[in-house]
Amino acid sequence: MHDPFSITRRHFFGRTANAIGSAALASLLNRDLFAAPDLSTRGALPALHFAPKAKHVIYLHQSGAPSHVDLFDYKPEMQKHHGEELPASIRQGQRITGMTSGQKAFPVAATKYKFAQSGKSGLWLSELLPHHGKIADDICLVRSMHTDAINHDPAITFIQTGSEQPGRPCLGSWLSYGIGSENKNLPAFVVLISQGTGELNDQPLMSRLWGSGFLPSSYQGVKFRSKGDPVLYINNPPGIDDSCRREMLDAVKGLNEMQASALGDPEIETRIAQYEMAYRMQASVPELMTLDKEPASTFDLYGPEAKTPGTFAANALLARRLVERGVRFVQLYHRGWDQHGNLAGALPKQCHDTDQASAALVLDLKQRGLLDETLVIWGGEFGRTAYVQGDINNPGYGRDHHPRCFSMWMAGGGIKPGMSYGETDDYCYNIVRDPVHVHDLNATILRCLGIDHERLTYKFQGRDFRLTDVHGKVVTGILA
Repeated sequence: MHDPFSITRRHFFGRTANAIGSAALASLLNRDLFAAPDLSTRGALPALHFAPKAKHVIYLHQSGAPSHVDLFDYKPEMQKHHGEELPASIRQGQRITGMTSGQKAFPVAATKYKFAQSGKSGLWLSELLPHHGKIADDICLVRSMHTDAINHDPAITFIQTGSEQPGRPCLGSWLSYGIGSENKNLPAFVVLISQGTGELNDQPLMSRLWGSGFLPSSYQGVKFRSKGDPVLYINNPPGIDDSCRREMLDAVKGLNEMQASALGDPEIETRIAQYEMAYRMQASVPELMTLDKEPASTFDLYGPEAKTPGTFAANALLARRLVERGVRFVQLYHRGWDQHGNLAGALPKQCHDTDQASAALVLDLKQRGLLDETLVIWGGEFGRTAYVQGDINNPGYGRDHHPRCFSMWMAGGGIKPGMSYGETDDYCYNIVRDPVHVHDLNATILRCLGIDHERLTYKFQGRDFRLTDVHGKVVTGILA
């Protein structure tokens, strides 16, 4: 029997913090304002703060930072200045990375690719994204994104968690915690990773990017693998059948419940829940991952690579299947966009990896009646420089990191379609109209899901934390 007087200092503060956090959350929410049954949630929030437009999120993160100069931000005036030194009045003393700080010159590099208007909206898009033209009237292209970080790891951490420092919960974990999932047999938050062909040695992705930080670990993302078992350790080992596994789980659950009652450690409750989830996933995951019943028209839409596990196209198709089954947040990471050199050779490969499948996902959701309730987000952690990295006379030049402006697009659940938002200068270097900070982006995503970003909080170490820290404003101009 557990001795109640032997409780450790760690357990005491863990139990106390948990209670204080619950009380703080309850004090922030006036339940009388949210009596409508359709606003109830399956998470820590008793009810949503607004009527939601989106129920699910598919976040297509392009790791390494796509070049907005070559893909989305059409600047014909740059052609006149190609090869000229970037004016000091444009650069404004902006800090640069160690990769170009030693360059003696910073010549402007206009894009090599043609742009054309697409759809009724007349959205300007690069020839590298021909399939995006099919969804020009479905997406909102934000050309005025900006961030605080200039290097990959802090920038990806920042856009995913709202902080450049590791240790905070990511967006998917906040949603999993706040509003839960619609499917008890699959995780609320699933992660899928693909490797692009543009840069095979791109920077790695750390698992903390889909971690729950100081939230209970049950809210972290579950990574699905493309080889072997999709999720490690959910299948029974040789010699163990379902009935035997059920008896074992019941016995372990009883022991864990005794410890949870005595210690009040939330991680014990997490362990119980995760064991049960793994048991249910033994049936749900194989059914999810089997694409045999998808019609040929689906693979025509997404492209032939959708039949190859682990590709971006296959993961985009899986993302649709996941939200069909009620998964709240699906995070795709596609590596390979870090073109410091050989931009002309690598960028088209990355676009080939993602263009058709990205457009197909939006079209697929739309034809199934799911786009209105699914928010799709596409973009990287920052942009690329208008000046070259390397020698402009060498065809193998690239572009360096550029946090001051970049482009992302959004579609579906609550977002105004067929429009562009924000504007940069003629050098594609500074924002001149309607800036959107990373915190603003995250505040807007939460708003689409019916959440006030200032009121989804969690008390940790004596402070109420939130995804947007103490910043962020909803970008109402892009809301439907």
